[in-house]
Amino acid sequence: MNNIRIAYLVSQYPKVSHSFIRREILALEVEGVEVERISIRGWDGELVDAVDLQERDKTRYALKKGVSGLLPAVFKVFFNSPVRFLKTLSVAIKMGIRADRYWPYHLVYLAEACQILVWLKNSKAQHMHVHFGANATEVALLVRSLGGPPYSFTVHGPEEFDKPEFIKLAEKIEASTFVVAISSYCRSQIFRWIKYPQWSKVKEVHCGIEGTFHDIAPVPLSARPKLVCIGRLCEQKGQLLLIDAVNILAKKAVDFELVLGGDGDMRAELEAQIKSYGLEQKVRITGWISSDQVRDEILSSKALVLPSFAEGLPVVIMEAMALRRPVISTYIAAIPELVITGENGYLFPAGDVYALADALEKLLKLSNQKIQQMGESAYARVIERHSVDKEAKKLAQLFRDEISGHEDWQA
Repeated sequence: MNNIRIAYLVSQYPKVSHSFIRREILALEVEGVEVERISIRGWDGELVDAVDLQERDKTRYALKKGVSGLLPAVFKVFFNSPVRFLKTLSVAIKMGIRADRYWPYHLVYLAEACQILVWLKNSKAQHMHVHFGANATEVALLVRSLGGPPYSFTVHGPEEFDKPEFIKLAEKIEASTFVVAISSYCRSQIFRWIKYPQWSKVKEVHCGIEGTFHDIAPVPLSARPKLVCIGRLCEQKGQLLLIDAVNILAKKAVDFELVLGGDGDMRAELEAQIKSYGLEQKVRITGWISSDQVRDEILSSKALVLPSFAEGLPVVIMEAMALRRPVISTYIAAIPELVITGENGYLFPAGDVYALADALEKLLKLSNQKIQQMGESAYARVIERHSVDKEAKKLAQLFRDEISGHEDWQA
């Protein structure tokens, strides 16, 4: 197994809600891939996980010294290759026309690209990989235009599909060597925005769950009627709808407990809604919690609930299924590729509060034996499709194939 060196570029790393990137990096290293961590920002982010804190120490941050701190790298790249620099400046300006952000931001992306290029020349990274098709992928495109290594990127959705023209998704795909889609649904959405001859660039590699998270003896279900919803408190996750649904259960005298695991901009609004319904004794918000705390909350519940309006494929669904807990979620994006109604959970139409309340009541009225059977089915399906080691092998092979197919970019 030949060792290769890859630079991972992320807008913010590590991040509480993006633990799947950390898992992927660590699994790639097991596969003999040397990974250089580079992030635009995130050196001062709030972290609760010990492994995230370790990862932060391994990461270089492009903006840590501010925009002015990028100027030495800009001058160095310009004087080393002024023609290439000016050509890339033109690319950055074009990327800023009818874009999601005003064109001055794209000049900052160029400055970031200059700094990252200097780092990559010193580290001799052979390839860049980026997560999410937004700003960091534009930086990778500019690094490549400046003479840096080829790049690939992983598309997750739904943000990339909300405004593909404005983030120049097609242009980023055209300049890349390959693109990773996290699901079949994700791949189909990418196909919408690129020409047919480029479809072969799109490779499906699932987000993975690590064995240490779920390699534990099955935990028996509690008698408590507890449900858990894990995720950032925001509009697209649908927690407001969930509070409406459990209020319906409360009016019908259905016994339940609900834990909202996470934090976010909508916390105050959710707390006000809970108070208005008088559900303070039934619903609890945890704030940000570590991976171990997420596992404990899931294991002490009967099921995970995620009433999302927009998603890619939530990692927390995989984690709950790996812990042998069924999932209640919506018929959107790639969720139906994993959750099968009546077999390992229940799906309902997104935004339908009565269908959600019915699904919650249906599960809460099942015997523990039936819920355990659904949990075992959930475990079997997710382990088959989302082992981080298996998916990392696929990604590592893509990197090796790509690197073997071109000459050293520093030659």
